Amino acid sequence: MGLRLKYNIVLLLTCVLGIAAASAISYFIVQKSAVNDIRQSISLIRANANAIRSYTLNSVGPLLNDDSDILFLPETVTAFATHTVFANFHEQFPEFGYKEAVLDPTNPADRPDKLEASLIEQLRGDASLKEVASVVEKDGARFLTVAFPITITQEGCLHCHSTPEAAPPAMVDLYGTKNGFNWQLGETVGAQVISAPMSIVDERAKETVIILIAGLALVFVFVFIMTNLMLGRIVLRPVRRMSDMAEKVSMGDFSTPEYSKPGKDEISSLSASFNRVRRSLERAMSMIDV
Repeated sequence: MGLRLKYNIVLLLTCVLGIAAASAISYFIVQKSAVNDIRQSISLIRANANAIRSYTLNSVGPLLNDDSDILFLPETVTAFATHTVFANFHEQFPEFGYKEAVLDPTNPADRPDKLEASLIEQLRGDASLKEVASVVEKDGARFLTVAFPITITQEGCLHCHSTPEAAPPAMVDLYGTKNGFNWQLGETVGAQVISAPMSIVDERAKETVIILIAGLALVFVFVFIMTNLMLGRIVLRPVRRMSDMAEKVSMGDFSTPEYSKPGKDEISSLSASFNRVRRSLERAMSMIDV
């Protein structure tokens, strides 16, 4: 096995291991960054939903409540307003999901599924929690689901959910008296559940790794070509010439001219030393012939 082949094998293994390590590290870093970006998007969706809830509760509701005894208008309900706005948002960004799930809702459509109920119970069990997150698999895809507590902080919410007697009669006629009542101020009754597909994270990480591998591969090819050219010029060519000279001298052929590699590196020093050995051997052979 020649010196060039040995060098190229070591260089190839080093580059492969380096690319693999760099790809693994970058994949982890990009995934973490992408998750943070998704969480930021979820926070923006929640902020928008909270703005809609506040506007509906404080501005829309009072304007439409005058006829609440004979007509119940869903537009006065904060959950209805946020779901309606998000339905329009969902048409442009179908990868995101939003739901206001409540353990004991007035509207059965707001009842949580098993996962949502579990997240709500976690929030109810620890009032210090600002959010809880979980990665779930659905229809063969993974989703990052984040739940934020819905806590009764304004007296206006109790207008419809304290007791059936205090609630608008039209709402009671529509939904009945069994669900959505006896809420307390400061109680966490549900959660804003926002989800985003983890495929966004995976795709971004894969794209980054592919770009990184392609870039490192190009650098490797350049390094491979340049180092092989330099190896041949600086090391292999002088060593080959000295090897040919040594073979002829060993056979008693001193007609081959000396080879001196210019410079002050190890190969130059070796060529000078070899020339001295050659001259000494030539003198010794001439003395024997005499």
